[in-house]
Amino acid sequence: MALRFEILGRFNRARAARLILPHYECQTPLFMPVGTQGTIKGLTACQLEDIGCQIILGNTYHLALRPTSELIDELGGLHKFMNWPRALLTDSGGFQMVSLLHLADITEKGVTFQSPVDGKPMLLTPEESIHIQNRIGADIIMALDDVVKTTITGPRIEEAMYRTLRWIDRCIAAHKRPHEQNLFGIVQGGLDPVLRDICVRGLVKRNLPGYAIGGLAGGEDKDSFWRVVAQCTAALPEHKPRYVMGVGYPLDIVVCSALGADMYDCVYPTRTARFGTALVPEGVLKLKHKAMTEDMRPIDPTCDCMVCKKYTRAYIHCLVTKDAMGSQLLSYHNLYYMMKLSRNLHSSIVEGRFPEFVCQFLQKMFPEGDVPEWVCNAMEVAGIDISSCCDPFSSLPSKVEDTEVAGIDISSCCAPLSSLPSEVEDTEVAGIDISSCCAPLSSLPSEVEDTEAAGTDSSSCYSPFLSLPSEVEDTEVAEIDTSSCCAPSLSLPVK
Repeated sequence: MALRFEILGRFNRARAARLILPHYECQTPLFMPVGTQGTIKGLTACQLEDIGCQIILGNTYHLALRPTSELIDELGGLHKFMNWPRALLTDSGGFQMVSLLHLADITEKGVTFQSPVDGKPMLLTPEESIHIQNRIGADIIMALDDVVKTTITGPRIEEAMYRTLRWIDRCIAAHKRPHEQNLFGIVQGGLDPVLRDICVRGLVKRNLPGYAIGGLAGGEDKDSFWRVVAQCTAALPEHKPRYVMGVGYPLDIVVCSALGADMYDCVYPTRTARFGTALVPEGVLKLKHKAMTEDMRPIDPTCDCMVCKKYTRAYIHCLVTKDAMGSQLLSYHNLYYMMKLSRNLHSSIVEGRFPEFVCQFLQKMFPEGDVPEWVCNAMEVAGIDISSCCDPFSSLPSKVEDTEVAGIDISSCCAPLSSLPSEVEDTEVAGIDISSCCAPLSSLPSEVEDTEAAGTDSSSCYSPFLSLPSEVEDTEVAEIDTSSCCAPSLSLPVK
């Protein structure tokens, strides 16, 4: 085992720790940006150090195709090849079973891919996956697992879980550098709690350096997502790191950290940057929107990153529509945001103020108190009271009629015209349309209505919080930006 994991602070299930790896001493919770082929698009290794990146994730499948693991090994390993002095993690290539399924054939022996480079078949066995990762030389390497989408049901889920357990033994036997590289096992089992439990117990028996929770963020609803995370973190060893794979939305990371997870990775922060979207405490800011044209403020006035210190929204708006430099600046900012979020999670747990941090985070992201129900349920299990962040009417009976029993008149909360004189309804007779008076913007911040005086239509700058399935992350493969469906889109000044 080539790591040490020392817990420095706790709040119920959440924990902050020191993760000591061969190349770097990390603090958890932590987010790992994805450098598929040994690079984060548009950023240098020095810039990644500047923003506080601790671990970069590389992809075994893609690195094996180009530049090849043999060449990387000859040149001294991936650290030296990409001039990265801190920690590295390589995945096993198993995720390509899902993302490139039309090119793959899965058997007990391994996975046969059709190479996207030359079209030739490429067999990836558990042994070969480990051998490739041994040559690449990352601090943490992942076992090859049988990955299936969580939306799939039936015997295929059970087959994949048991195959994952059989393959972990082959990975352990093939691992030639256990004192230099840490092999993590991956918990599979879909949304079936029985299968997840079997897989957790099977992996824990192998006494691995760390464990990952896989097979999520692939189409399941958020309520199922957090329940699987909660189940697995509760069953995994307390003294080993826990890694939830493929998670990159800030809200998801806060929830999973509250449930006891430590590590996360996703392409989301950099992928959404290439679509002109910035991460901000309120959600996301769409820099391509025309409202940014003359906005001379920084992306986030509370952010102290290089981009927010030196550049305005108007300048970046001009760049993202015409120049690749805009994507680079937004990638820098977004990863800085993620690293700062990780640091804040760590310090708030160590300093005993984690509940306050969670409430502040939610209040900024959901100023109207419309915190998603799945978040409320997850935080309740995590032992964190977020009632101060939630809709003040959330405690009312779900059926308005039920309030009559208690003798409570809530009619003013339910009828859009209830606050207007009753005679306004008579305007219908005169053919006067007063629909614009009936609070169509009631769910938006009040300052948005101020734009009406200037004759500005601001409705397109805001998007509601939609409980979309997590498979929206799959659109990243097709370079489709779905961030506006997942977080509030702020394109106007916030007073």
